[in-house]
Amino acid sequence: MTFQVWGWRREDVSQISAGVPDAEGWPGAAMPRKTLATKDPTAVERANLLNMAKLSIKGLIESALSFGRTLDSDYPPLQQFFVVMEHCLKHGLKVRKSFLSYNKTIWGPLELVEKLYPEAEEIGASVRDLPGLKTPLGRARAWLRLALMQKKMADYLRCLIIQRDLLSEFYEYHALMMEEEGAVIVGLLVGLNVIDANLCVKGEDLDSQVGVIDFSMYLKNEEDIGNKERNVQIAAILDQKNYVEELNRQLNTTVSSLHSRVESLEKSNTKLIEELAIAKNNIIKLQEENHQLRSENKLILMKTQQHLEVTKVDVETELQTYKHSRQGLDEMYNEARRQLRDESQLRQDVENELAVQVSMKHEIELAMKLLEKDIHEKQDTLIGLRQQLEEVKAINIEMYQKLQGSEDGLKEKNEIIARLEEKTHKITAAMRQLEQRLQQAEKAQMEAEDEDEKYLQECLSKSDSLQKQISQKEKQLVQLETDLKIEKEWRQTLQEDLQKEKDALYHLRNETQQIISLKKEFLNLQEENQQLKKIYHEQEQALQELGNKLSESKLKIEDIKEANKALQGLVWLKDKEATHCKLCEKEFSLSKRKHHCRNCGEIFCNACSDNELPLPSSPKPVRVCDSCHALLIQRCSSNLP
Repeated sequence: MTFQVWGWRREDVSQISAGVPDAEGWPGAAMPRKTLATKDPTAVERANLLNMAKLSIKGLIESALSFGRTLDSDYPPLQQFFVVMEHCLKHGLKVRKSFLSYNKTIWGPLELVEKLYPEAEEIGASVRDLPGLKTPLGRARAWLRLALMQKKMADYLRCLIIQRDLLSEFYEYHALMMEEEGAVIVGLLVGLNVIDANLCVKGEDLDSQVGVIDFSMYLKNEEDIGNKERNVQIAAILDQKNYVEELNRQLNTTVSSLHSRVESLEKSNTKLIEELAIAKNNIIKLQEENHQLRSENKLILMKTQQHLEVTKVDVETELQTYKHSRQGLDEMYNEARRQLRDESQLRQDVENELAVQVSMKHEIELAMKLLEKDIHEKQDTLIGLRQQLEEVKAINIEMYQKLQGSEDGLKEKNEIIARLEEKTHKITAAMRQLEQRLQQAEKAQMEAEDEDEKYLQECLSKSDSLQKQISQKEKQLVQLETDLKIEKEWRQTLQEDLQKEKDALYHLRNETQQIISLKKEFLNLQEENQQLKKIYHEQEQALQELGNKLSESKLKIEDIKEANKALQGLVWLKDKEATHCKLCEKEFSLSKRKHHCRNCGEIFCNACSDNELPLPSSPKPVRVCDSCHALLIQRCSSNLP
C-alpha cells in the first residue's frame, strides 16, 4: 500500500512508529497520540519526515549490504530514498512568483552548494550539460544521484545547513532544513558512504517522475523479527567495515595531504634553491659592481685630486700673473696718464706759444704795414722834394737868367742863392739823412723780413715738429688705446677664464658632492650586501631546517606507507575465529575475555592488550596490543627531533 507524506493519518503514523524497533542510536520510536495531537502540524511533519528518512536510510544500507553489489537506478530502496530526500528538501520551501506562474523547486538551494563547496562545481556543470533535463526539479534529482555516487551528499548538505542566512531566502523559518531535524538527517547520510552506486542519469526521465513513498517496504513481519540476530551480525560487520573504510579513508587523506605537503615543500625547496642561486648571482654581481664602483671611485678621486691640484696651481699662477699684469697695467696706465697730462700741457704751451707767435706775427705785419706807409710817405715827400728841387732848379735857371739880366739882382740873388744853397745843402743833408734812414729802414725791413722768414721757418719747423710730436703722441695714444683695448680684452678673457675656473670649481664641487653621494650609495650597498648576506645565511638555515623537515616528513611518509601497507594487509578478526591469545597463546574463557587491538585488528587477552594510544582513525586513546604499542612508541620517538 502506498501513501503520500502529506496525507498521513494518525493511525498510519502510529503503525509505522510501532513497526520501527526502538534500536540503540536509532531514534524514532513510537510517540504518544496526545503529544502528536498537541504539537504544531509543521513539527509533526518534520518528525514524520525525519522518521521516514531514518527508515529509508537504514533500509537502504541493510539491503545494499545484503545485496553485496553496486546499486543501479532500478533498485527500489534507492528509489524510495531519493523520493524521501526530495520530500525533505521540499518541506517549507518558499513560493517564488514569476510573470507566468508560481515557482517552487529545490534546485535553487542546491545551486548554492557550488558557491559554498568548490568541489561541487563539477556536479553543477555536469547537471547543466545533461541534454534531457528541462525542469529545475529534474536537475535537482540528477544532482542528488550524482552526489550519492560521489559519496559526498552529507558533506554538501552540511555546508548548506550551516549557512542558514542564505537558506532563509529559499525556506520558511519552520522548514526541516532550517531546524535540528535537517542536521540529524545530514548526520544519517554519512552512513551512505558505505554504499557503492552506479546510476545512469542520462537515460532516465527525471522531469516527469512522481515522488510517492511506498510504506510497505518498511512494515515489519515475523520473518524480520526472527532475523534479528542476523541483522545484529550484519550491523557488527557493517560497523567493522565502516571502521576500516573510515580508517583507510583517513589514512588516504593523511597520505594525500602529506604528498601534497611534500610536493609543496619540494616546490618551495626548488623555489628557494632557485632564489638562492639568483641571490648568489645577485650578490656576485653586486660584489663585482661594488669592486667596479670602488675602482671607479678611486680613479675619480685620483683624477679629481689631480685636476684640483692642477687647477689650484693654474689658478694661483694665473692669479699671480693677473696681479703682476694688473700692477704693470696700472703703472703703464699711470705713466700713460702722466704722459697724456704732460703732452696735453706741452700742447697747451705750444698752442699758447703759437697764439703768441701769431699775435707777434700780426703785430709785425702791422708794423710792416706802418713802415710801408712811412716809406710811401717818405717817397711821396722825396718826390715832392724832387719836384721842389726841379722847381728850385727852374727858379735857379730863371734866377740865373735874371742874374744875367741884372747884376744887381745877382748879388742879392747870390746871397739868396747862397742861402738857398745852404738850405739845399741842409736839404741834401736832410735828404742824405733821409736816404740813410731809408736805407737803414730798408735794411731793417730786409732784416725784419729775414727774421720773419727765419721766425716763420722756425715756427713752421716747430709746428712741423709739434705736428710730428702730436702725430707721434696720437700714434702713442692710438697704441695706448689699442693696448687698453687689448688689456680690456685680456681682462675680459681673464674674467671669462676666472668664470670658467669658477664653473670648473663648481663642477668639481658637484663632482665631490657626487663622490660623497657615491660614497653614501657605496655604504648603502655595503649595508645591503650585509643584509643580503644575513638573508642568505637565514635562507641557508631555513633550507637546512626545511631539509631536516623534509627528511622527517619523508620518514613519516615511509612510516605511514608501511602502516598503510600493514593495515591493508590486516583483517579485523571475528570473535569465532580466535580461540587463543595471539601473544601469550592462552585459551579464552569466561574469565579471559577477548579484546580487539584497534591497530592490527587481532584478538588478544586483557593482559596483552592493556594499553591505550590515540590512532589516526580516532583522536581518543583506544585499546592497543603490546607489540603495536611498542611499535607506535618507537615511531613516535623516531619522529621526535
